[in-house]
Amino acid sequence: MSIIVTSIIVLGAIGILGAAVLYIVAQRFHVQEDPRIDQVEALLPGANCGGCGRSGCRDFACACVNATSLDTLSCPASGSAVMKQIGEIVGLTAAETKPKIAVLKCNGTCDLRPQVARYEGAPTCAVLASLGAGQTGCPNGCLGCGDCVSACPYDAIHMNDATGLPEVDEDKCVGCGACVKACPRAIIELRFKGPRGMRVWVACSNKEKGAMAMKECKVACIGCSKCAKECTHDAITIANNLSYIDYEKCKLCRKCVDVCPTHAIHAVNFPVKKPQAAPAQPKPQPEVSPA
Repeated sequence: MSIIVTSIIVLGAIGILGAAVLYIVAQRFHVQEDPRIDQVEALLPGANCGGCGRSGCRDFACACVNATSLDTLSCPASGSAVMKQIGEIVGLTAAETKPKIAVLKCNGTCDLRPQVARYEGAPTCAVLASLGAGQTGCPNGCLGCGDCVSACPYDAIHMNDATGLPEVDEDKCVGCGACVKACPRAIIELRFKGPRGMRVWVACSNKEKGAMAMKECKVACIGCSKCAKECTHDAITIANNLSYIDYEKCKLCRKCVDVCPTHAIHAVNFPVKKPQAAPAQPKPQPEVSPA
């Protein structure tokens, strides 16, 4: 018998023996999974974005099946309709959730925020943030390297070359929060998408005092408190020279937008306001001739 035939027989025997061992081990340590896990996972987007707070869609499905309540479990990418289906599968009631969307708390475009340095290192916001203030004078503004773009699993953020800022695609953003985690300056926030997409927020993160903030960016919030004084819903607070609008309390009246002297407060998807009619002029009274 040739050495080649002998080698084939020996290798074949080893393969058969290894397969038998693996089969026995698989049977011995087999864990029976609840079939509902696969049903729940099939309803999820499969992006493993982490917006639910779990390591992935499979982990979230396991958590739903093993939970005694779905109050703390929610998949932002799927929405309330899918969570209702998941609730029917696991026999629990899913809480209604309002859809959220990512907003950028910075409006320092290239023409509004002067560049004071030139960076030629690794093109990531994380590295640039670790080196100092970035390429502009604002110590809290967008760094413009697009870490949020790379982190988004839904292709919902893209850099605008003209402004140097990221833009969120409302039709694609599911509010998973991946961009929020990726931003080293924490200038991306998840907020309620709002009725018909209407929402109001302060598009600034600069915490410098008024004069310095305006020097660093022409549309910076200066902490003047005019918006807070105008708001009748107690939705606006001022901290560290910066305004913040609580989206839980905001009634979308837009009074704060009208009084902001630097236009740092943004309102989107609202109908265009009709111009106010000029007050009617009093009609001239006819002259009365003396009798």
